[in-house]
Amino acid sequence: MSILNSFDLSGKVALITGCKRGIGKALAEALAEAGADIIGVSATLELQGSAVEKSIQSLGRKFHAYQCDFSKREELYKFIAQVKKDHPVIDILFNNAGNILRKPAAEHPDEYWDEIIEINQNAQFVLTREIGKDMIARGSGKVVFTASLLTFQGGINVPGYAASKGAIGSLTKAFANEWASRGVNVNAIAPGYIATDNTEALRDDPERSASILGRIPAARWGEPKDFKGPAVFLASNASDYVHGTVLTVDGGWMGR
Repeated sequence: MSILNSFDLSGKVALITGCKRGIGKALAEALAEAGADIIGVSATLELQGSAVEKSIQSLGRKFHAYQCDFSKREELYKFIAQVKKDHPVIDILFNNAGNILRKPAAEHPDEYWDEIIEINQNAQFVLTREIGKDMIARGSGKVVFTASLLTFQGGINVPGYAASKGAIGSLTKAFANEWASRGVNVNAIAPGYIATDNTEALRDDPERSASILGRIPAARWGEPKDFKGPAVFLASNASDYVHGTVLTVDGGWMGR
């Protein structure tokens, strides 16, 4: 097999959460460009006519849209039952849905903590378990979590987010330890400081923005398109011997 052929996703079906915009939309486009059909789900994703749907269809691939509020466990289980009924074989799962709520730790309310842990951690565990058990039965599958620099660091004013992303790093390893021998790869991508909705508050703060930019060796904020290559790699046969890895896409931040 040619090395380039090992990146081919033709005939594969990928489920991507949080795909309406930003990094999630770029992930969907990347996998479609590599040949996969896309199942997209977000809390507010339009069921017809979304920007991501139009983009995927323009690439000649199929796009199936769903809505799910991952902060609500009952709604999550209903989504899982429906998507598994509609798509008996899901080859690739990208756990990208997430949220962030900012307030200093001493003032961080229970409702902030509970919402972030439910969306960023609990829902991702449940979805991976339920989709992953079918991958195990087939003996093949790719699971990729969206981690964060706060998988490794504590951050400021985002204790719930930091805790959830730390957990994602450990979940990635825990799943990989059990599933690697069963033909299922579980890995994660840790974005650095990327120009998306989640970092708008930081980019709008001149002092924080300058401080962050000064620590990035690549000397720029990342863009969603920077995740296309890593995403296709981790979703494809090219990464068949990669298990339990948290791949940083951060412009060199962690290298410092």
